[in-house]
Amino acid sequence: MGSTIRLKAADGHGFSAYRAGPDGAARGLVVAQEIFGVNTHIRRVCDAFAASGYAVIAPALFDRAEAGVELGYTAEDVVRGRELRARVPEAGVLADIEAASGALGDRPLGIIGYCWGGTLAWWGATRTSRFKAAVGWYGAGIAPTRTEVPSCPVQLHFGEQDASIPLTDIELIRQAQPDVEIFVYPGAQHGFGCDERASYSKPDAELAQQRSLAFFGRLLLK
Repeated sequence: MGSTIRLKAADGHGFSAYRAGPDGAARGLVVAQEIFGVNTHIRRVCDAFAASGYAVIAPALFDRAEAGVELGYTAEDVVRGRELRARVPEAGVLADIEAASGALGDRPLGIIGYCWGGTLAWWGATRTSRFKAAVGWYGAGIAPTRTEVPSCPVQLHFGEQDASIPLTDIELIRQAQPDVEIFVYPGAQHGFGCDERASYSKPDAELAQQRSLAFFGRLLLK
């Protein structure tokens, strides 16, 4: 189990974050949240990576709009999460991600994100130079920014039947980024990695997790 810590971004914004994993871990991960905040699910994601030996921090990115937000997965929560996301500036999100990476020290760092966080993981690769590897799960904002140039290797995961990310978008990403490793899971929907959502697919989530861990294991080396 981890704990809640306080961090400060370069612009002076103070925010909370969930920290898990051994202090002496050889590798670190920033976990970028969905549009539901650093909720129970995201904390469990962090704990799972911590159990694999990573030092992990999940910054509470909604703190720039409203502190302490933890949402569920109802239709009302989706509306609320989208409203909060719209109130958080992109520059602020990146500043918070960089602050989280700084708090993990000089160990090799990766970033992984889900839903909104999947897009943020992509931006962590393209708009910062903090990471040695980035993994995005079903990030709908990747296709519109697909021509950005990543500073590290990237792995992406998508559901074949994701209503918010059509296969045509995934193909556009492939064409723009031939060096990015992309996996599409047949029959999987948006949020297939979250066991609190109706779209959860245990086999696909486990396979994507195995691939994510193998990717970080290859790349997060001294």
